[in-house]
Amino acid sequence: MTRDELEHAIRAACDVFGDDAVYVFGSQAILGSFPDAPPELRQSIEADICPATRTNKIDAIDASLGEFSAFHREFGFYVHGVSIEAAKLPRNWRKRIVRVRDRIGTRGNTGLCLEGHDLAASKLAAFRDKDRDFVRVLLKEHLIKATTLAARIRTLPIGAELRNRLLIWVKATAEGLAPQ
Repeated sequence: MTRDELEHAIRAACDVFGDDAVYVFGSQAILGSFPDAPPELRQSIEADICPATRTNKIDAIDASLGEFSAFHREFGFYVHGVSIEAAKLPRNWRKRIVRVRDRIGTRGNTGLCLEGHDLAASKLAAFRDKDRDFVRVLLKEHLIKATTLAARIRTLPIGAELRNRLLIWVKATAEGLAPQ
């Protein structure tokens, strides 16, 4: 997905939701902070989006813009309507939101994208291979800092065992990426 496609997804979702702002919290939220993110971070053809105020409209998104919809067939990417509560997010994440908004690309609508460290912490909470690969690229490309990521992980609403596992993973990964 490209930044232009993300902006298209934002305006299309706002049209479906009848809202003027949506949360973007899947991997493509990285395009809010880094419009020219490396290709490894833009592989997904799906944008996870939740209306900012009309949360009762989430189900409408999949029929209109979801996988296998006419929208997906026409544009080659799709929008997945997901409740923001489905994500494990660091404390105070709303204060760090990156706004994607302009007159043309989003038609004045706003995409409220997770900031890079918050996105990385949320992805690691799922601890899937693809999420670890995503965060590894963020660290390798210096788009996020390991110390800030560790601080965000400490505020995730997860158990102590998983938190410790994530902190160990971040430390080991950052050390493995450091120049020798």
